[in-house]
Amino acid sequence: MAEETIAGRYRLVALLGRGGMSEVWAADDLELGRRVALKLLAPDADRARFDREARAAASLAHPNITQLYDYGEAEGRPYMVLEYLPGGSLEDRLEEGTPLPDADAAHIASEIAAGLAHAHARGLVHRDLKPANVLFDSEGRAKIADFGIARLGQGGTLTEAGTVLGTAAYISPEQAGGQPASPASDVYSFGVLLFRMLTGRLPFEAEQPMDLVALHRNEPPPPLERFRSHAPPALAALAQASLAKDPAERPPDGRALTAELGAPAPPTASASTSAVVAQDTAAVTRVLRPQRGGGGRRSRRRLAIALGTLALLAAGGVAAVAVTRSDGTSSGANVSTALPAIPTRSLPKLTTTAAAPVAPAPTTTAAATTRAKTPTRPPATTAPPPTTVAPPPTTAPPPATTEPPPTTAPATTDTTATATP
Repeated sequence: MAEETIAGRYRLVALLGRGGMSEVWAADDLELGRRVALKLLAPDADRARFDREARAAASLAHPNITQLYDYGEAEGRPYMVLEYLPGGSLEDRLEEGTPLPDADAAHIASEIAAGLAHAHARGLVHRDLKPANVLFDSEGRAKIADFGIARLGQGGTLTEAGTVLGTAAYISPEQAGGQPASPASDVYSFGVLLFRMLTGRLPFEAEQPMDLVALHRNEPPPPLERFRSHAPPALAALAQASLAKDPAERPPDGRALTAELGAPAPPTASASTSAVVAQDTAAVTRVLRPQRGGGGRRSRRRLAIALGTLALLAAGGVAAVAVTRSDGTSSGANVSTALPAIPTRSLPKLTTTAAAPVAPAPTTTAAATTRAKTPTRPPATTAPPPTTVAPPPTTAPPPATTEPPPTTAPATTDTTATATP
């Protein structure tokens, strides 16, 4: 079939593998000029399973999961187009009786766990995780492949209860007993895979597949130290925990595996949380957006902010800034900033600097708080110009008795100040 073109676009180049379900070809995408892997359903194979695999792959997008490019039918045969992974499979890298280097085992385990975490977060259980279904791209990145018997969400499966699904050497006890699979079932298969990477052998071995299934279902796993005493303790402990017979005693899913391996876990922010954050962000953006005109008002508000801040610093307190709308009502988003306490010895300097400008603060505050009711505003000459914030050296500070209490200015100044940036 080499040199045949599928759907007028994909030219088959070389056969990569053939099984009872399908055959996989290296092919050239004539439209995009790239190498792809084209999977053709075998003539007598289960079309529903093939369609399920395509849907499962299409629902995922992660660096550690094989990417689906296209799906269709040519001459009555369904096909799917996947990314081409020339690095072979994990099965190719495992030699009987020879563990993988510890650094390689840890790295591959972390990437597989990350792919599982992504699938589990989207309600997908692989149900057939094994070394042959872990492929590598040209950069050596591990990718989970073949979601042919995957379960999507809580919907129905391709088989009835009591049917054994999966590969005998990696099957979970609950799957071996014909029970529904869960993310913890993939964790068990991950444990078998990690056990093999660390020791060079499987935890259970038998001549007949059904005997092997019975061992996974009924027998406790052997201690990993029996086959390799100097395995990395953290990885060995994770492999043993993942092989617990009771799913409740294993790490529950791929996210838990990534946490055990020290890899960053994918975010789990809920839609409601995202909506709240977006609403608050929009409110703050709307309030702080520069408004046209009103340059004199902005100058006076900036001056009021400066005066209020200096007064707060002199009192050694905490500045609380309430984000408000232009009409003075609260937007519901509050931003509080705690300022460090000012040592007592610095108070005279701050008090002297702020004393002269503080006097106009009540007038400015009164004008601002009543601007919605009074259409007229104080004459421009009553607002001290920005250049007079610092009093001239020759001007004596007003008597201490005329200075307003420190607790009066901040409360009204905050309401005035934060509507403009």
